Amino acid sequence: MGISDGSSNSAFPGIRVSASSMSVAAERLLSWGTPSSGVTENTASSVDAEGLSDSKNIKLHTPLYYMACTFGGIASCGLTHMAVTPLDLVKCNMQIDPAKYKSITAGFGILLKEQGFGGIFKGWVPTLLGYSAQGGFKFGFYEFFKKFYSDIAGPEFASKYKSLIYLAGSASAEVIADIALCPMEAVKVRIQTQPGFARGLRDGFPKFVQSEGVLGLYKGLLPLWGRQIPYTMMKFASFEAIVEMIYKHVIPKPKDKCSKSLQLAMSFAGGYVAGVFCAVVSHPADNLVSFLNNAKGATIGDAITEFGYWGIFTRGLLLRIVMIGTLTGAQWGMYDAFKVLVGLPTTGGVVPQHTSRKEHPKQS
Repeated sequence: MGISDGSSNSAFPGIRVSASSMSVAAERLLSWGTPSSGVTENTASSVDAEGLSDSKNIKLHTPLYYMACTFGGIASCGLTHMAVTPLDLVKCNMQIDPAKYKSITAGFGILLKEQGFGGIFKGWVPTLLGYSAQGGFKFGFYEFFKKFYSDIAGPEFASKYKSLIYLAGSASAEVIADIALCPMEAVKVRIQTQPGFARGLRDGFPKFVQSEGVLGLYKGLLPLWGRQIPYTMMKFASFEAIVEMIYKHVIPKPKDKCSKSLQLAMSFAGGYVAGVFCAVVSHPADNLVSFLNNAKGATIGDAITEFGYWGIFTRGLLLRIVMIGTLTGAQWGMYDAFKVLVGLPTTGGVVPQHTSRKEHPKQS
């Protein structure tokens, strides 16, 4: 990936893919086992505002940088969510009909018996499309808001209160991302939990709109925000903190001296642990989303009556911990692998230094 002269013939102005840039990307893939060149990414502070990535093509915190992060988010979230569709299908049915789907193994057995092997991937198309869109907005806007709020706070306060920067940036990004996700999530849940409703997105989407109206696609938006915003705040803030602790207390050398393969392994490990926390804090809202999108005219009050307060927090939780832990670890691993592929540093792990505004003027 290279920077063009802004030719209007390109579908994406400012980006030009050439044989030389592809060859550079291939060389980077082959050199993951070697230590990095010393270029690191500081936390959500303006310390790295003037920094260049080691690709010498993509400057940090530029439109091209945010576009690269967006594409990394699309690839990591869409593919990983699609891969765990069978787990998601069992989880949704356990939430809606626990008398029938009493356990994970029983759930898989029932679905295989009633719908065959292909049936356990029901809803994979809206899952892929919905979470690809959500992932692009989530990761792209997280990087944007992290820098935006850091500049507002200034380098000293951004370093001192970096966790607040992570929380604010991820929450802001998720508000936008869920607007893109909500329609596909509504159709996915209906396809997965109502036998005979539709075979897939092609017939399920118009059927849903005919039944619920266009606004019905956003009926679950508030519970979705209730699920995804805490989830994403935990996903990003805990990941950044966990990876920083790993490099500070576990790895015996600085991050910039570690090989790319080791850095990506730390991204997966940090992501998996963060995913366990994510599953716990967001699970009550996940139960609400599944219930509201399953039945026409359902309300939050109906859900509480159906689940009970204890059930809202616990029904399907173990399966979701396994699913979200794996999912989040894979997402961070794939996202950082994409960043490495285009020459950007992996996320997190650098302890920011306290600096003054005179030393690091705000980037114009």
